[in-house]
Amino acid sequence: MDIADDPQALLDRVEALGGGRVLIGIAGCPGAGKTTAAAWLARSLDPAGRRAVQVPMDGFHLANAELVRLGRRGRKGAIDTFDGAGYRALLERIAEGRDETVYAPEFDRRVEEPVAGSIAVPPEAEVVVTEGNYLLDETGPWPGVRAALTEVWYCETPEPLRLERLIARHERFGKSPEHARSWVAEVDERNAERIRAGRDRADLVIDFEALGIGRPQA
Repeated sequence: MDIADDPQALLDRVEALGGGRVLIGIAGCPGAGKTTAAAWLARSLDPAGRRAVQVPMDGFHLANAELVRLGRRGRKGAIDTFDGAGYRALLERIAEGRDETVYAPEFDRRVEEPVAGSIAVPPEAEVVVTEGNYLLDETGPWPGVRAALTEVWYCETPEPLRLERLIARHERFGKSPEHARSWVAEVDERNAERIRAGRDRADLVIDFEALGIGRPQA
């Protein structure tokens, strides 16, 4: 497994995969910079936004009302608070068919809910970049997610910085400083332990700070 610290090498790596539609997954712990890395990759490959499309796993969060019904609202972000099978089915559809536009959901952090049909993956899209916590998990539908992806990269950043940015993100979206810190300690870090277990199954590890491509957001 390689560790990448050169932005251009990442772009060259994707271009070399070729031979059909390429699906790149970016995994990592909460706050590691997955969303920023995915956005940078899609934008760098295709500034016009048609050849490369970003499709986040977060669009498959279960709705808050369903999480309340299931008794899981207080640990949103855990692996069983996502529709993993639905996510797998979408990726398989994107990977296998290029004769029609495929619509994917997006996650709206302002209301903490997924919004269906928000992202269009047109037939001409050659690269689809998706990011999420559990792309390398080995339970339930997640091995099927990995199988649908051409490669999975693991994004990491130094732990003190990751935690600092994660707490700040929770505060930015409405949590008090005390609530943000307790949520990170009691929810996010439990999930991070599970996510780290998949690091060695990644095709590539991204050294986020060395890449210097922006401030991590997810």
